[in-house]
Amino acid sequence: MKILLKWLILALAIMLTAWALPGVSIAGAWSALWLALFLSVINITIKPLLIVFTLPINILTLGLFTFIINALMILLASSIVKGFYVDGFIIALWFSIALSVISYIFNKFFGLK
Repeated sequence: MKILLKWLILALAIMLTAWALPGVSIAGAWSALWLALFLSVINITIKPLLIVFTLPINILTLGLFTFIINALMILLASSIVKGFYVDGFIIALWFSIALSVISYIFNKFFGLK
């Protein structure tokens, strides 16, 4: 039940972030739900591998390279999930930052973190 609530909260955060940022569009609630599922799966599988492979540059940049990895994950999601569009790399970077902040606030509000 907790996983389902987190998934719905992430989808809501995606819709709010896409509404707030120009250059990001989402077709509707179904696209947001699919995007939330896809982002969850790639954050569990692909992102840890990228973090390990880019560890030297991540150490040199004091962890700031993680923002680049997050933006690349958003761009990957926009190329795969139908109904989700990101205008470019910088917009994907801002989207990933805003999505993290908004989902953190929602999770705190619902007592999940």
